[in-house]
Amino acid sequence: MEEKILILDFGGQYNQLIARRVREQNVYCEIKPYTTSMDDIRAFAPMGIIFTGGPNSVYLEDSAHVDPAVFELGVPILGICYGCQLMAYTLGGEVTAAQADTAREYGKTVTYYNTNCKLFKDVPEQAISWMSHGDYMAKVPEGFELVAHTDACPNAAIADERRGFYGVQYHPEVDHTQFGTQMLRNFLYEICGAKGTWTMEDFCQRTVAQLRQTIGPKGRVLLALSGGVDSSVLAALLAEAVGDRLTAVFVDHGCMRKNEGDEVEAAFAKWKIHFVRVDAEKRFLDKLKGVEDPQRKRQIIGAEFGYVFLDEAMKFGITKEDFFAQGTIYPDVIESGAGDADVIKSHHNRLLPKEVIAQFKSVLEPLDHLFKDEIRLLGKELGLPDYLVHRQPFPGPGLAIRILGDVTKEKLDILREADAIFREEITKANLGDMCSQYFAVLTNARSVGVMGDGRTYENVLALRSVTTKDFMTAEWTRIPYEVLDRASVRIVNEVPHINRIVYDITSKPPATVEWE
Repeated sequence: MEEKILILDFGGQYNQLIARRVREQNVYCEIKPYTTSMDDIRAFAPMGIIFTGGPNSVYLEDSAHVDPAVFELGVPILGICYGCQLMAYTLGGEVTAAQADTAREYGKTVTYYNTNCKLFKDVPEQAISWMSHGDYMAKVPEGFELVAHTDACPNAAIADERRGFYGVQYHPEVDHTQFGTQMLRNFLYEICGAKGTWTMEDFCQRTVAQLRQTIGPKGRVLLALSGGVDSSVLAALLAEAVGDRLTAVFVDHGCMRKNEGDEVEAAFAKWKIHFVRVDAEKRFLDKLKGVEDPQRKRQIIGAEFGYVFLDEAMKFGITKEDFFAQGTIYPDVIESGAGDADVIKSHHNRLLPKEVIAQFKSVLEPLDHLFKDEIRLLGKELGLPDYLVHRQPFPGPGLAIRILGDVTKEKLDILREADAIFREEITKANLGDMCSQYFAVLTNARSVGVMGDGRTYENVLALRSVTTKDFMTAEWTRIPYEVLDRASVRIVNEVPHINRIVYDITSKPPATVEWE
C-alpha cells in the first residue's frame, strides 16, 4: 500500500510547514481543504490524517468543522492546536474561551510530557513547546487521557491510544517546539506504521513511468521553459520520458534579467532536446502598456505566454493529440488559491486561457505537489548540473512584477542594471548560500537627492533578499552592512535615474518574497 498522509487545512498559518515536516521524514502527504468530501478522503486512502491549526473557535456556528465520519475511517488522527480542539469538540468534549484560571498561552511554554504515550517516545519529560491558543478544553471526550500539561493548562495534549487519536494544543511543526520533529515522526512511524518510502529516487522513477503511460508512444510535448530550476527540472524529467518528442519553448518577453536570455539559451544548447527561443519583447510590452495593478500584470503575462506557446505549437505541427507541460510547483498552487484559501498572488502558470488549453490533449504539471527544495533534490537525481539546480528563483512575469506601477522599456533597463550590480556584489561576497533569493525592485516612488552639488528628484530602488528552505516561509537575510554599502554606492554611481536605495527587512509572512 502506498504511504500517504492527508493534512486537512483549517486555515492555520503553519499548514505548509506541517507538510514539509512530514515529507522530511520520507512520508508523502498532501494538503486538502477541510471541506474535502468523505468520498474523496476515502479515495485518497491515507494511512493517517493531520488536522491543522486555524484562526477560529470551534464552538462558533461559522467555524470550520469536519464530517464526524472521518473518525470512523479506522486510521490515526493527529489534531494540532485548533485541530486538537476540533477533535475534542466533535467527539463530545467541551471547548470554551480561556478563563483566568485556564490562561491563554502564546509563545514558548514549558511543557511536561507523559513519555509512556507513543506520541512522546524518545522525548524528555520536560521541554519547550510553542503555544498559540485562546480557547481551552474544559472537558475532554470519553476515552481520552491527558498526556501533557503546562503550569496553566492541564490538557496540553490528549490521547485515545486505542483508536489512535491524538491532540496537541501547541505546534510541533515549528522550530520553537523542542523535539517537535520527533513527535511528528512518532505519529508517522510509531502510530501510523510508516516505513519511509517517499524518496526522490522513487518519485523520479514513478513519475517518468506515469508520463510515458500518459503521453503514449507517439505523443509529443510542448514545454513552457523559463530557464528557472522548476522548468529546467521538468525538461530533464520529460526528456527522460519522451526524448526528442519534447519541444522546449523559451519565451523572452523582454522582462528578463541582464543577459538572462543568452544564458538560458547557452545552458540548453548542451541538451539533446528541441529548444526554441522566441523574441517577444514588443508583443508583451505592448500588452503591458499603462497597466499598474500587479494582479492584472500577472494575468496579462500569463495569458500572453499561452498565446505565444499556441503560436509555436502551430509552427511545429503539435495537435490536440499532444500535450502542454509547465513547471508548476506546490507553492504556486497554494498561493494561487485552493478551496477556501485566499488568492495571495496568481502565478502566471495558473493563468493559461481556456482556448489555449483546449488546443492540447491536456496540461502536464507533474511537479505540482513538490516544494522548491524537493525540486532541487529531483534535479540532482536527474543529474542536472549544480548551476541549474541551484539557480535562484525568478518569477515567470520577470521584472514586470519588480517594477511598481506601469512597465516601460526605460524602467526595465534601469532595473536590469541595478539588479545585476546587486547580484554581482552578493556573488563577490560569497553570500549565495545565505541568500536564497535576492533582487532589486524599482519602486513607484521618487525622492530628492544631491548629486554633483545639484538637486535631483529620481527613483527609489529597494533591495530584497530572503533566506528560506521551501519558500513557503522566509526570513529577511542579514546581509553584512559593507556588502549593502558597496551595492548602494555602485548602483547610485553607475545607474542613471536612481538616487536612493532602501533594504527590505520584512519576513514571509506577513510579506511575500516578491513585492507584487
